[in-house]
Amino acid sequence: MFDFRYHVASLTAVFLALVIGILVGVGIADRGLLDQAKKTLLEQRVAQLRTKLDQASKRSALADREQRAAELYVKQTYPVLMRNRLRNKRIAVVYIGPDHNHVQQSIDGLLTDSGAEQIRLRALKMPIDPSTVDQRLASQTDGQSYLGKGKLESLGEALGKEFVDGGDTPLWDALTGTIVEHTVGDGKEPVDGVIIARTAPPQKGGTSKFLLGLYKGLSAAGLPAVGVEATDTKPSAVSTYRRGGLSSVDDVDTQTGQLGVVLLLAGAPSGQYGLKPTAKQSLPLFPIVARPRG
Repeated sequence: MFDFRYHVASLTAVFLALVIGILVGVGIADRGLLDQAKKTLLEQRVAQLRTKLDQASKRSALADREQRAAELYVKQTYPVLMRNRLRNKRIAVVYIGPDHNHVQQSIDGLLTDSGAEQIRLRALKMPIDPSTVDQRLASQTDGQSYLGKGKLESLGEALGKEFVDGGDTPLWDALTGTIVEHTVGDGKEPVDGVIIARTAPPQKGGTSKFLLGLYKGLSAAGLPAVGVEATDTKPSAVSTYRRGGLSSVDDVDTQTGQLGVVLLLAGAPSGQYGLKPTAKQSLPLFPIVARPRG
């Protein structure tokens, strides 16, 4: 989304630079070192830039009013737009890091406001220790094919699929004490959608490969899978979410962002949404609901 305030600031800086140039030019001209034609050209450029600055300032004021009106509209309509939109939907949540922070509060809020049921939650320890992971997998028949650092992405993908599908979860059972910091709910029931939030710093090496595989596994079932972050998250995780096949919302700490997450979980077109440059637009389209005949 284009912000006219930055445009105005840029124009102002250029305008001031040209004004300084004019003043210096006039001083040189007084000593006969600059001809009148060049002086006039500088004056014309300053006049043109002043006109552009005035126009941009007016557009910026209009954009500010429109933004305030949109924020007020979302605030007033939020309860109606959210109510029961995810009723009877079973949603799972994965935290890449701790689950006690303002992002967790936003996620809990949007699930409550939309009538969703949080069926299970896992908060993962970061970074993972590949050697400890191998030790736990070596004693499990289902873990043999995931031994070694070269298999970390495949392991993450398999865990992601287990998390979404439900039923027997041998890999999660083997690794829960090693990679999981906090657990809510069992892994038996299938889910209708997944929310992923990276609350730990960006990871490197084997842990980074493991997480990319996990994102791919969570999105592989074709169910809504949404990576979220707050507006002040730096560096952003959106590019990694996208590589893993996830949709994303980069302003989950706002009502607009919370509505965006709920729309995606309700079946809106996948993609990157929010306020940051990586977003294609602020909100997804509202899913089309078939109206009963008569």
